[in-house]
Amino acid sequence: MTGEARRGRRPAGQDTREQVLAAARAEFVEHGYEAVSVRGVARRAGVDPGTVRHWFDDKRHLFTASLGLAGVDPSTIARAATDGPVEGLGERLVRAAIEVWDADAGGTVRLVFPAVLADPGLRALLPQFLGAEVLGPIVQRLGVSDARLRTSLVASQMAGLLMTRYMVPIEPLASQPPGRVAALVGPTLQRYLTGELPAD
Repeated sequence: MTGEARRGRRPAGQDTREQVLAAARAEFVEHGYEAVSVRGVARRAGVDPGTVRHWFDDKRHLFTASLGLAGVDPSTIARAATDGPVEGLGERLVRAAIEVWDADAGGTVRLVFPAVLADPGLRALLPQFLGAEVLGPIVQRLGVSDARLRTSLVASQMAGLLMTRYMVPIEPLASQPPGRVAALVGPTLQRYLTGELPAD
């Protein structure tokens, strides 16, 4: 067997992890978020799927890691928000988002967002990920015909909130506790989610 490449699982060292991340990023950029699978990433990286799962639980974690969001899972925001009645969803959504990004005082937002926006491949992927993992569950929870319009309005409000709390901090909003921000901004999101929208 000398001279023949050894098959099977590679040692799960840091080099292998970086190789998997590079393969994942290439797969996401080439095929789009929805079409990528853990098996496809493993094949591209030259490892078996078990090696990929040694580092990353699933495709969602692979994608967030490829963005540099180590230890952060934005989809937890949607899960926290949708766990409860539709009434109050807006406030729960704001609170969950602020608590996630406040964990390191907004450092992840300030580091990752500019890098993603500067990379055309990742910038094109971000709406796909948000649609599938963050906004998608909210669309399903609303269950109305204009749910995508409503969640896109929510996304616009949340983008502005992240900008003025972390990227270009505007006081006193930037230093308000999560519960206070949720109480202030949540009703606006709730109107987008369940209120009357102007007719076409």
